[in-house]
Amino acid sequence: MMQARFFDAGDASAWDDFCRGAHGATFLHSRAFLSYHGARFIDRSVVIERDGAWLGVIPAAQRPADPSVVASHPGASYGGIVHQGRLRGMHMLHALDAARALWASAGYERLQYKAVPHIYHAAPAQEDLYALFRAGAVRYRVDLSSCIDLRHRLPVGARRTRGKKKAQRAGVQVAQGSAQLAALWPVLADNLMRNHGVVPVHTLEEIGLLADRFPEHIQVMTALLDGVVEAGIVLFIGPTVMHAQYIASSETGYALNALDLLFEEAIAHGARSGKRYFDFGISTEDQGRVLNEGLVQFKNEFGAGGVVHEFYELDLKGAGNASQ
Repeated sequence: MMQARFFDAGDASAWDDFCRGAHGATFLHSRAFLSYHGARFIDRSVVIERDGAWLGVIPAAQRPADPSVVASHPGASYGGIVHQGRLRGMHMLHALDAARALWASAGYERLQYKAVPHIYHAAPAQEDLYALFRAGAVRYRVDLSSCIDLRHRLPVGARRTRGKKKAQRAGVQVAQGSAQLAALWPVLADNLMRNHGVVPVHTLEEIGLLADRFPEHIQVMTALLDGVVEAGIVLFIGPTVMHAQYIASSETGYALNALDLLFEEAIAHGARSGKRYFDFGISTEDQGRVLNEGLVQFKNEFGAGGVVHEFYELDLKGAGNASQ
């Protein structure tokens, strides 16, 4: 029979080995990534197995603001059940039932589930969404991201082309390397506070730690004028996607359209690296209820289209099961 058990610290190496071969996993699913949070979260990750063989894993933790809720995962952009192909069809329904029963037995009342967007899947792997539907889950949030299919890029807007040329004429140079993180972070912090009234999710120390842990998965590209960083992008790189995790520009950078040049270089870098998608990130606010129209237009003018990030909530104490 299929069984679910909680992750144990001794599972870390096996977990990361499993995720490297999973269809929908990225480095955000790894224990090496999740562990950077330290003691910030009470881990409630789950291993799905049969006769000792791992079938799937679910990164999860108790939601800090509500101890009755387990979330997959409060410290990552997405979580979900990831597997290597052995949880297709009815097997996924049984896996969700097993995990649900485990969390319920530990006293949790609700699961908040951040599905992995389909662009991150190395192979089709959305059985979890069907299982959630069968179990009676409710979709409570949808964010809209802008994404370029690098094999079928939509037309680039004339404004972005003019902006790129303007930056080039001004002498803006593009550099790559995490050595520029320290110079970029004040630009980013000022940008976020000025435009959104928020601070970066990661401190400079945290993003530096992650960049050291994942040099192949976290890269930095900056736009410099006379050797000064005026704009930058922090890229999170998965098997199929190059994702702009952070985007920042100074006032000078905006005046020179430095981001237009920088993004074109980053998109070309993604294509050369063999990625299928370049993802600009979400343009929604207030739990998906507000769309920043100017921001989404800016991103779409690079030839992007929409990809949704879906959030579901499941009553763990309910009577229904996905497989019934």
